[in-house]
Amino acid sequence: MKNIKKLTIHLTQQKKQKVGTLAIKDRKIYFEYDKDFLKTGIEISPYKLPLKSGLQRCDDDTFEGLWGVFSDSLPDGWGRLLMDRHLMRLGINAASLSPLDRLSYIGAYGMGALSYEPVRESEEVILSDIVLDELAASSAQILKGSSEALVDELLSLNASSAGARPKVMVQLSHDKKQIVHGSQARQEGFSHWMIKFASSVDAQEIGAIEYAYSLMAKEAGLQMPDTALLEGKNGRYFACERFDRVGDQRVHMHSVAGLVHSDFRYPSLDYDDLMSLTLHLTKNIQEVQKVYRLACFNLFAHNRDDHAKNFSYIMDEKGIWYFSPVYDITFSNGPGGEHSMMYLGVGKNPTKEHLLALAKKHGLKQSEETILEVQKAVGKWNTFAKCAGVSKQTKSTIEKVLKEIAKKAE
Repeated sequence: MKNIKKLTIHLTQQKKQKVGTLAIKDRKIYFEYDKDFLKTGIEISPYKLPLKSGLQRCDDDTFEGLWGVFSDSLPDGWGRLLMDRHLMRLGINAASLSPLDRLSYIGAYGMGALSYEPVRESEEVILSDIVLDELAASSAQILKGSSEALVDELLSLNASSAGARPKVMVQLSHDKKQIVHGSQARQEGFSHWMIKFASSVDAQEIGAIEYAYSLMAKEAGLQMPDTALLEGKNGRYFACERFDRVGDQRVHMHSVAGLVHSDFRYPSLDYDDLMSLTLHLTKNIQEVQKVYRLACFNLFAHNRDDHAKNFSYIMDEKGIWYFSPVYDITFSNGPGGEHSMMYLGVGKNPTKEHLLALAKKHGLKQSEETILEVQKAVGKWNTFAKCAGVSKQTKSTIEKVLKEIAKKAE
């Protein structure tokens, strides 16, 4: 198999536009914007890949020598495991592939609005009926390394999603009763959704927990996409509507990790940084307020897996940036039991005083009201847990932790 040496990048929102050309030579990756795209004034990654003429070289190895905006199109964790298993079945050594090779497999089916040509041909997957229990069981066996069943179908359903938990990209009917493959043309009465399964380290009722947290996040005033808890014969699965798709239109998205080239596996950022970045990128204090409300929620709700890839921005067709709807919101532990994203330098047990100091530093008003609104929502955990069908034991365990956090935070 010949390695890909050059890729053409397109941005597809209201229309398809050629962004530029990505190339690799002597293990170094280069990019050049298309002359016509330069005239649009749209910056797909303003900090690390500024809009300017001429050849640019990536000298940053954070993402294997690739710019973060393109790395955001690539799967990691579960998605990368599937891709490597698929390549192994084809007799291809995954270690021999460059980032451009992997992007060619993604083609037009990645998250966000970027696409890559030429597309590496892969085996065609028959679009059969989707049975969540079968996909969940196969995912569990693949994680254990004891099965290759449904690898190709799971890969075709995965797009370029990130994270350790198995997930699939589908189209879900508006009444939540029918599921079809997400890679085909959108069906009438359907919209694009993501469905998650349990990882090898998750509790079996992780779907119900995350659904309860999504209800709690909405109550707390966070911009949360529509969510659902889908029932199978052998399990219950959390589903979330994709915010990088609006009908048939794709939306450009960029993770914080990719935007500033931060390795999300090593905690290094602070909510202070995130709020400053949001103001600089969006020029809108209301977007900063969204980040602040999320920081409050993550503290009181014990969502400590708040690393740089779990925050993103979306860009509209005019090039205006917004803080994205929230995602990966659930009860979780960070590295060493600390928050991945620090609160003014504190990751272990940040308090209300840190939240108030953050608000003051960034000129936010009504911070006390925001904190109280979030605390009130988190205080209703039992209500949301009951609605989601979380077991009494798990509900009680989480309630105890949330009460301890509330007490320590004061």
